[in-house]
Amino acid sequence: MVHNGIEYGMMQAYGEGFEIMEKSPYGEALDFGDVAHLWNQGSVIRSWLLELAENAFREDPGLDSITGYVEDSGEGRWTIQQAVETAVPAPVITASVFARFRSRETESFSDRVLAALRKGFGGHAVVSSNKKNPGEGQ
Repeated sequence: MVHNGIEYGMMQAYGEGFEIMEKSPYGEALDFGDVAHLWNQGSVIRSWLLELAENAFREDPGLDSITGYVEDSGEGRWTIQQAVETAVPAPVITASVFARFRSRETESFSDRVLAALRKGFGGHAVVSSNKKNPGEGQ
């Protein structure tokens, strides 16, 4: 169980690192398969997970054939529950489990609340939805 919780955190860190590079000014020029391979050649972050990432990038360089929906099998949740029961801070594992939950939302109510609040207190722009309000257009 704890092994899987640690794995969740490692995978989240790899994902974030690759996204930072992908969004950088150099993103289009980078071959992420090569990056994963290079990091696995004696780097302190080498792992089997990087081998899997290299293989995934070789098969689909932009990972365009998959969505970012990430399931969990429960071990991360159980690790967090044990951490709470024993008062052990586990912020990385907890954040990685919550990131998986977040990956399953395409249009969260929470984000709409935040946008409405920012508009309300600071006049910040909001992006309109194509959704109609209940009763609208009748």
